[in-house]
Amino acid sequence: MSQDDLSRKRHRHAGALVAVLAVGVAGVAWTGCGGGGGNGETGEVQESVEKGIEEAEKGLEKGKKEAEKGLEKGKKEAEEGLRKAREEAKKGVEKGKEEAQNGIEKGVKEAEKGAEKGVEEAEKGLEEAERYSP
Repeated sequence: MSQDDLSRKRHRHAGALVAVLAVGVAGVAWTGCGGGGGNGETGEVQESVEKGIEEAEKGLEKGKKEAEKGLEKGKKEAEEGLRKAREEAKKGVEKGKEEAQNGIEKGVKEAEKGAEKGVEEAEKGLEEAERYSP
C-alpha cells in the first residue's frame, strides 16, 4: 500500500471519528445526559468529547505531515536512483564505444597484416615464376 493510499485511509478514518464524536456531543446535548442532577455531567462529557475531537484533528494533521514527509523522501530517493541509473547507462555507452573502437582498430591491423602477407606471398610467387620462365 503506497503512502498516498495510507494518507487517504487515515483521512477517512479521522473524518469518521470526528463525525462520530460530533454525533455523540449532539446526543448528549439533546438528551441532557439522561436527566438527573445538573448540567455538570453534561458539561464534563461535552468537554471530554471536544477534547477528543481536538486530539483526533491533531493526530490527523500529524499523520498528514508524516505522509507528506514520506512522499518527499520517496521522491528524492527515486530521483537519486534515476540519476545513478543515467550515469551507469552513460558509462556503459562510453565503454561500448571504446570497445567498438578498439575492435575496429584491431580489425584494421589484422587486415593490414593480411594484406602485407598477401603481398609478400605474391612477390615470392612472382620470383619463383621468374625463375622458371625462359
